[in-house]
Amino acid sequence: MKPVWQIVGERPWLGWLLFLGTVAAVFAVGVLSASLIERKREGRLAFQQSVEIGDLESDSSVWGRNYPREFETWQKTLDGSFESKHMGSRAIDVLALDPRWVVLWAGYAFSRDYNQARGHMHAVEDVRKTLRTGVPQPGTCWSCKSSDVPRVMNEMGVANFYKAKWEELGPKIKNPIGCLDCHDPKTQDLRISRPALVEAFQERGEDIGKARHQEMRSLVCAQCHVEYYFKGEGKYLTFPWKKGFAAEDMEAYYDEVGHTDFVHALSKAPMLKPQHPDWELFQTGIHAQRGLACADCHMPYEVEGGMKFSSHHVVSPLANIGQTCAVCHRESEDTLRQNVYERQDKLREMLSRAQDALVAAHIEAKAAWDAGATEAEMTPALTAIRHAQWRADFVAASGGAAFHAPVESARLVTSSLDKAAEARLLLARILAAHHVTQPVPLPDLSTKEKAQTFIGFDFAAERAKKEEWTKTVLESWGK
Repeated sequence: MKPVWQIVGERPWLGWLLFLGTVAAVFAVGVLSASLIERKREGRLAFQQSVEIGDLESDSSVWGRNYPREFETWQKTLDGSFESKHMGSRAIDVLALDPRWVVLWAGYAFSRDYNQARGHMHAVEDVRKTLRTGVPQPGTCWSCKSSDVPRVMNEMGVANFYKAKWEELGPKIKNPIGCLDCHDPKTQDLRISRPALVEAFQERGEDIGKARHQEMRSLVCAQCHVEYYFKGEGKYLTFPWKKGFAAEDMEAYYDEVGHTDFVHALSKAPMLKPQHPDWELFQTGIHAQRGLACADCHMPYEVEGGMKFSSHHVVSPLANIGQTCAVCHRESEDTLRQNVYERQDKLREMLSRAQDALVAAHIEAKAAWDAGATEAEMTPALTAIRHAQWRADFVAASGGAAFHAPVESARLVTSSLDKAAEARLLLARILAAHHVTQPVPLPDLSTKEKAQTFIGFDFAAERAKKEEWTKTVLESWGK
């Protein structure tokens, strides 16, 4: 075999080819090395705090100096433009969309005003503006609305925070939900900042401190996106999980302790009002059973330069199917979107039937009282109404029920229909016993205004009172 130098001498073009190939290889290695060095530098900078973050720093912009990517995406929760078939992040008047809720919540603050929750950055603004805070509310209502809460709790003590008046705490609350709610300022590890969740696990004999990182990616959400109630005169924030996480377990707990959220203005039934049991329902669905966490779908990972980070634009997975659903599923985005809509449509159809039955039950109960029914006669029917509405509202109050747990949600709505039918049968017997044999007429509930007029609520007058009250309160806060 001829030596290389002799072959090159016979074929000069081969020398140029080797030379250019060597130059290209050296250039590629140089670019790769520079890229690796730059990515390592970015990685080091990502974990080097340029400013010191205090243990109770509630201003997320301070955190943003060290973690600009996360902060920038968190600010996107101000964006209310995303809209899906049934939900989204825009402002929606739920009572105007479905006036039946006005009657179902008659006697409770939700019949006054109820809007779809918007992004985290709107939390403080929205709770201040709603008519629900135009009537006396405890300080507990602030618990999940602001990253100032851990600091104020630390200053006042947890029990004193809960039993304070809502407006009394107002001057101390400025920042919306933010970094301090979920992260340790020193290590950025996920942590629980609200005592109620820790206490709920302790009551069950479980140590939340032993939770794995993937579990924490849901548990930090469970600080707020759960069912809860205000216990006793001190309005102590409590999660009703002693008997379990299922809707019936919580119902049994409430029945045992004798808790009632409100007495219905028409039926006089002792009612329960679910808040937003998202975490509990999610646990019964296929995604949780396969090991996914809330953050996997609502805070997907993004890559910028050499940095992989979790987007803090907490929003519906449907807003970015390519980075959420498509990570695991291979169907097209249109197919995945339609799969979700199909489940939502069917569950809403079932829920609508339960709402109709419950509206009729409340109105028929009022007719029975008007006809002279006694408390002893009415108690079984009112208990059935309480349990029926608890189940239906448990599903409705969880915004993602049709996606998180479609099977469990359908089971609960079916149970609600059974309970409502039971209540109406009992009421029909009571009405007949008091000589009411004709069907009880139902009102026109085609609009929010008509529904609120039916239950005796003047929205315009209450809105004017709320605006005047808010102005007075804000002036007292020095704003």
